Amino acid sequence: MSGTCSWRLSAFGLVLLLAACSSTTPGAGTVEVQLLAFNDLHGNLETPTSGLPLIFPPPAEGPRNTPSGGIARLATLISQRSASHEHSIVVGAGDLIGASPLLSSGFHDEPTIEALTALGLQLSAVGNHEFDEGIAELRRMQHGGCHPVTGCQGPMPFTGAGFNYLAANVIDESTGEPVFPARAIREFAGVRVGFIGLTLEATPSLLIPSARTGLRFLDEADTINQHVSSLRSEGVEAIVVLIHEGGFTEAGPTDCASLSGSITDILPKLDDAVDVVVSGHTHRAYQCTVDGVLLTSAGQYGTQLSDISLMLDRATGDVISASAETLVVATATVEPDAAITALVDSYRTLAAPLMQRAVGIVTAPLTRDHNSAGESVLGDVIADAMLAAAELATGESIDIAFMNPGGVRADIAAAGTVHFSDLFAVQPFGNTLALLTVTGADIEAALRQQFDRAEPMVLQVSDGFSYRWQRQGQTTEFVRGSITINGEPLQTTRRYRIVTNNFVAEGGDGFTAFSAGTDLTPAGGDVEALESYLAARSPFTPPTVNRITLEAPAVR
Repeated sequence: MSGTCSWRLSAFGLVLLLAACSSTTPGAGTVEVQLLAFNDLHGNLETPTSGLPLIFPPPAEGPRNTPSGGIARLATLISQRSASHEHSIVVGAGDLIGASPLLSSGFHDEPTIEALTALGLQLSAVGNHEFDEGIAELRRMQHGGCHPVTGCQGPMPFTGAGFNYLAANVIDESTGEPVFPARAIREFAGVRVGFIGLTLEATPSLLIPSARTGLRFLDEADTINQHVSSLRSEGVEAIVVLIHEGGFTEAGPTDCASLSGSITDILPKLDDAVDVVVSGHTHRAYQCTVDGVLLTSAGQYGTQLSDISLMLDRATGDVISASAETLVVATATVEPDAAITALVDSYRTLAAPLMQRAVGIVTAPLTRDHNSAGESVLGDVIADAMLAAAELATGESIDIAFMNPGGVRADIAAAGTVHFSDLFAVQPFGNTLALLTVTGADIEAALRQQFDRAEPMVLQVSDGFSYRWQRQGQTTEFVRGSITINGEPLQTTRRYRIVTNNFVAEGGDGFTAFSAGTDLTPAGGDVEALESYLAARSPFTPPTVNRITLEAPAVR
C-alpha cells in the first residue's frame, strides 16, 4: 500500500478526530470499499452509564464525556454511513459478547447476537470473552439452538449469528484445526479482500480452566503471516486483520506518538502485505499508521464506530490508500433504529422484574476510579462484601478478601436507589466466591504478581489488610515488611484463610500464586454477595480509601 499520512480535525455531529492516509479519487481503475468496525461491545444493548468516550481536546467548560451508545443508535449510524457507499462491510474485533449487562447476559447474550445480525455485522474476530462459557456455548452462539440448561427464554427461537466468527489462532486440540474459519474472502466489484480474524495469544490466562479445556492459542504474528501467505497464493492482495489485541494512547485517538501496548509488538512482525489492522481488547479509540499499516480501534460498549475507507487498484487488487475516522454514536444526534429498538424492548420486558428489583440506597457514588496506589472505593466495597458473604455462608473466620480490578466492569454512578441491574453491570461474569487456605508467602507472591506486567494490576482488598508499594526506576514492588492484617505483620509461614472469586482462585489475570491454595470451599455468587452487603447496610456510606499506599521511592 502506498500513500502519505496527515492528521486533521473532523466534525460529523459529535465525530471525534480523523487520522488519514491520503486517499485517491475513485476512478475506472479503482474500487472504494468501506469498512465499518467496532469492538468490545460486551453486550451493551442500551446506552452505558460509564465508560463513555472522552472529548479531545478537553473542553474549557462542561463534561468531557460524550453521552453515547446503545445498539439501536449504533445500527442507525452504520446505516447512515454506509448509505452513500456502493461497497461496504461491517466487521468486529472481538468481545462483542461476554461480561455483558444483565439485559444481555440474563439471556446468555442471545439478544446481542440477534441485534448484531440485524445491524448487518458480517465478520468478527473472536475475543477472550467469547470463550467465557466455553467453546460449546460459543458454537451455539454461531449456529443457534436453546441453551442446554435454561432452555429457550427469548421472545423467539434463537437461530444463531447471521455473521461469521473468525478464529485463526484458536486450535481445537482434538482436530488440530481452528475452532472457526481462520479467514474469509469478500469480493467488491471483482476485487477480492481477505480478512483474517484472531484473538490474543494470552486468552487462556483470562479464562477459567473449564472454558479453555481442549483449546490451544497460537502466536498472533506467526498466525497472521501464515494466512497472509495463503491468501496471496490465491491471488488476494488486499488484506485486513481483525484482532482482539490492542494498544493505548495518552491524549486521544490521534496521539499516535504515545501509542503503546501489545499491538505495538505485533505490528512490526507482520508481513508487508497486511494493509489494515482492526484491533480491540484495550477499550481505547485510536487510528494510527504504524509500519505502513492503518491501525484502528473503536473504544468500547458500542459508543464509537471506525469508518475505514480502502481504495483498491482493479489491476493489482492491492490497497492504494486507506483512511479512517472515529465516530461517536451520540445520543444527542443519532436516532435509534426502530426495528432494533423493538428487539431490545422485547427482551427488556422479559427481564424487567429482575432488573428493576431495588437493592438498597447509597449515599454517594461507588466508582472504580482508582487512586495513585490502585485502590478504588468500589473495589473496597466488593472486597468487604465478599468477606462478609463468605463468613455468613460458612461460619468461618476469614482473614482477607481479594478482588481483581478487571472484574469490576462499571460504576454505581449516582447516589440514591441501587437496582439489581446496577450490581450486575458491576460484576457481570457470574463468578462464585472461593475460600482458600494459603500461606503468607503465597500472599506475598500474589502481591508481586500485581507488578509483573506492563501496567500494575492492583488487587482490591478487604478492610483490615494493608500494605505499601513503591517504584524504584523501572522496578515496581510492594514494600516488604509493610503488609499487615488487622494491625499484625503478615507471617510468611502462617496459613491464612482468604476469599476471592473462582477466576482468581484458579490463577486468572496472572495471579497464579493463589492456585497453590488448598481446602477450596465455594461460598455463593459474587453479585449476590454485593447485593446482600448493600441491602444490610442501606443507606450505605462508602468507606475511606486508605488500605493500599503508594509511597515515594527511598533515597539512595
